[in-house]
Amino acid sequence: MRDKGQNGLPADVYLSFVSSLYGNRQTLFVGMLSHVITFSFVYAKTDDPFFLVCSALVVLVWSLRAYGMRCFDRVDTATLDMDGIRVWENRYNLGAVGTTLVLGSACGYSLLVSRDSFAELACISVTLATMVSVVGRNYGSRRAVDYITLSACIPMVFGFLALQDFYHAVLAVLILPFILTTRMMANGVRAFLYKNVLAAREIATIAERFDTALNNMPHGLFMLDADQRILVANRRACELLHLGNQERLKDCHLDVVLRFGVRNTFLDAEQSRAILRQLDELLKGERSRALVQVTDALYLEFTASTRENGGAVLIFEDVTARVRAENKILHMVRYDTLTGLPNRTWFAEIVQAALAERRKPGTVGFMVLDVDDFKHVNDMRGHITGDRLLCAIAERIRRMAGDKAIAAHLMGDEFMLFFPNEANRRDLEARMRRFHEQLRGTYDVDGTNLQVSFSVGAVTVPSGEFRLEDMQIRADLALFETKSRAKGGFTLFEQEMDARYVDRQKLKEELREALAANALSVAYQPMFLPDGSRIECCEALSRWVHPERGPVSPEVFIRVAEEMGIVSSITRFMIHRACADCATWPAHMSVSVNLSVQDLRDTALVTLVAEALEASGLEAHRLHLEVTESCLMEEPVKVRTILQELRARGITIAIDDFGTGYSSLSYLDQLPLDLVKIDRSFVRNICEDSRRFQLLRGTVNLSRELGLRIVIEGVETREQLALLNKHGCADLVQGYVFAAPMTATALRDLTETLARAKGGASVRRPGRQVA
Repeated sequence: MRDKGQNGLPADVYLSFVSSLYGNRQTLFVGMLSHVITFSFVYAKTDDPFFLVCSALVVLVWSLRAYGMRCFDRVDTATLDMDGIRVWENRYNLGAVGTTLVLGSACGYSLLVSRDSFAELACISVTLATMVSVVGRNYGSRRAVDYITLSACIPMVFGFLALQDFYHAVLAVLILPFILTTRMMANGVRAFLYKNVLAAREIATIAERFDTALNNMPHGLFMLDADQRILVANRRACELLHLGNQERLKDCHLDVVLRFGVRNTFLDAEQSRAILRQLDELLKGERSRALVQVTDALYLEFTASTRENGGAVLIFEDVTARVRAENKILHMVRYDTLTGLPNRTWFAEIVQAALAERRKPGTVGFMVLDVDDFKHVNDMRGHITGDRLLCAIAERIRRMAGDKAIAAHLMGDEFMLFFPNEANRRDLEARMRRFHEQLRGTYDVDGTNLQVSFSVGAVTVPSGEFRLEDMQIRADLALFETKSRAKGGFTLFEQEMDARYVDRQKLKEELREALAANALSVAYQPMFLPDGSRIECCEALSRWVHPERGPVSPEVFIRVAEEMGIVSSITRFMIHRACADCATWPAHMSVSVNLSVQDLRDTALVTLVAEALEASGLEAHRLHLEVTESCLMEEPVKVRTILQELRARGITIAIDDFGTGYSSLSYLDQLPLDLVKIDRSFVRNICEDSRRFQLLRGTVNLSRELGLRIVIEGVETREQLALLNKHGCADLVQGYVFAAPMTATALRDLTETLARAKGGASVRRPGRQVA
């Protein structure tokens, strides 16, 4: 490699070369002793004081050089620039040249003055020996090599030449190749070392960068040899496993290190063995990665890659945040966000796992709970209160279930439970009933006590026959039976319910076909003046005569239609038919049609009524529309808006079955009403129960104070009618005391009979007068 000279060297390389001049100081001391001893012997041989002076000069120069080297030791070399380094190089060269100049001078003196063969041999030998050390000691400075070589050899050359002897002249000439060879050897060593210094510097730079990257990477790293001993460990690995100083880990076995690490994390022996087993499988290639839970607050994920020499690189990272996020997402997927109970999908998996863990067959139970009248809570107290009530119910269910049952939130206000641990059906049914009894009661929500009851459908089967989908269908059937009988009850599934369910599904299809075929009909129940002299209005009632079942009760098929979402089709049929029929009645008579909850969800009802009135030519005030309190509880603002628009068009609005729902009196003031139809439950036993009659009179008086007309439903006896008339409780009376529901033809005959009974009073019909 070509020598760039000192000026062409990088500062750090130049400094390293100059620093090498000040190293290995023992050789200077040995050289000084050799020179002094040699000159002493020469003096003893020649008795020439010149050689004593040379000895003294050698000692003096060595002392100055030793002092200079101690000064160099105290210098902060990191602060030296090129000029500063050159100063120290020149100081060294000055001392070195001083020594070799003494040696060369002694050689020349022995050749020219002393002429003693021993002196010549001794001086030349020690000088040439010193020259040999130039390559090994002074290669770091090209100038030092040149100065030392020339200062030592030039006096000898002049000495040999001054003898004017052919053979001595040859020796003088031969010293020149020696000088060149020494210089070339020193330069070669310097160039070689320069190349290695650069390589070492590059390696050090790479190593520093690697070390920086290694110790600043977010992952922990172990580099292992074939025996799983640690060759390299980064700082992050020690931090994650609480291993202390990373330098201590070199050549330690991985098993020992990990045992020490997990021991510092307060794991028990079994957990430690499980972690080490996972990592052993990873290093053997039996798995691609290993997720290790070190503590509740630390999850580490390990990966490994093998090396050609049989070793491996083990990388691991703290994935606690990711695991927590995944667990949170998994919790959101598995659990209901409101109640914290398992959702249906996760419930199914838990149930299957519980069944798989059973060691012997037995009876298991499944039940569905429905919160009674939960919609009323939402409507009256707001959805926030409703949500908090569901949370309170869920908490009580969770606490009562414990480890004896598995609870879940099905949807809305429905919950379900699985009972896996009972041995026989009787005990299981008793336990499920006790659970139902203990669950209902008072719930404190935001300082308000709410009385809550639950309708329950349950099913018990042998554990080997449990299928969640089938069990839910059966439990729903039992729940339907509970709601049909009386809310708040408990019904255990029986096979007859399945048959009734199939029959009900068939009835739904038949009802759909009947509507398509226009097979429904209308019956009318008159509303009389209290003295029975005239019919003022008729309530239109839908009728369905099934070709095989015969007459189907409206309570049955109307409820079925509501379940199917087709009750509005029945309403459409009823309004059009009632308007058309009423248009043929005397002008003083009106017709009343009942509306369902579904009808009042859509403003299309207003359009439907307008179309029916236009098609029949009926005056708007002769059409009465009846709504129940249950209709008003759902979306009250929208219902109020629709009713106000209908009333603005001249249609009469009546509230039906008044007094049977919640907060009945508030509707009288809030809604656009014209009529109040007092439910038959108020009329029953009014002759025997004075308190009930007083309640009826209070309701009548309040309604009249608000300007509303009163229709009393369910009047069946003359005694009831007489009592009502005596106290003037009714504007209109509807009930069997006057007439049952009848066909349109029978109604026409009845109106004609009443007209004749009044002595020939005229009854106006479209197109003709009826006497």
